[in-house]
Amino acid sequence: QVQLVESGGGLVQPGDSLRLSCTASERTFNSYRMGWFRQAPGNEREFVATIDRSGRATFYAGSVKGRFTISRDNAKNTVYLQMNNLTPEDTAVYYCATSIVSGSVVQQKYYDTWGQGTQVTVSS
Repeated sequence: QVQLVESGGGLVQPGDSLRLSCTASERTFNSYRMGWFRQAPGNEREFVATIDRSGRATFYAGSVKGRFTISRDNAKNTVYLQMNNLTPEDTAVYYCATSIVSGSVVQQKYYDTWGQGTQVTVSS
């Protein structure tokens, strides 16, 4: 089973940027749709962004559209989440996940394997 490891989280100030990475353990990485989700304290985990196997099609939650960019490098088995103009409301643990569904699914039930998460804290 594929394993996912996220990295790149940290403590930043409002308006700053961060780039999260998620690296998969298998060369079959390019057979999976990838998604990013996040969970803030006291909240349920929510969808952030998803990207298809080729990297050509992306879809975002309304709260991050225009500020976050999901991308992937299949040669490196890695998916990225570039986060710009961060606000305190973006504070959460961010998770990447795999899916074999071809459409731009946002529901967690369609994602099979999850990473351990990386903490992003936005505070002045």
